[in-house]
Amino acid sequence: MAASSEPVPDAFSPETPRDPHWFKTAVFYEVSVRGFADSNNDGYGDLRGLISKLDHLQWLGIDCLWLLPIYQSPLKDGGYDIAEYTRILPDFGELGDFVELVEEAHARGIRVIADLVMNHTSDQHPWFQASRTDPDGPFGDFYMWADDDTGYPDARIIFVDTESSNWTYDPVRGQYYWHRFF
Repeated sequence: MAASSEPVPDAFSPETPRDPHWFKTAVFYEVSVRGFADSNNDGYGDLRGLISKLDHLQWLGIDCLWLLPIYQSPLKDGGYDIAEYTRILPDFGELGDFVELVEEAHARGIRVIADLVMNHTSDQHPWFQASRTDPDGPFGDFYMWADDDTGYPDARIIFVDTESSNWTYDPVRGQYYWHRFF
């Protein structure tokens, strides 16, 4: 199937008017691709494995797949620490596999929502790398930087069993950066 740039109608039929409130009665199925279905026997779920289970998911009566992060990431934060928004984590497959998943899901009347967090990135993301190497550049203030780690002392540390501070020293920039995740 070829990818289309046309929006998919709500009931996947051009004759059906769009319903902006479709989600209010929809049955969502949240999927951690890594743990769902392994197509190549490497011990990890992948997009091709998920595609192979679409008939079963349709039989269950779901209306929408909600995919936890599938983007390229160092996986320090469950995939929410995205290093590249336009690439699929290689363990899960390739962009073409994602396109096929969406097309095959749509052919069964199943919508696909990809969990995409835009308000934080991995420290490996190009924006962070640019911020740490060029403080006066266009990405210099995309992140919170400070000369010491004393700012926001009352801010709760979310993952106390994993980290002891919301600040991490970056030797390249010579400053601390603020983070609320791993």
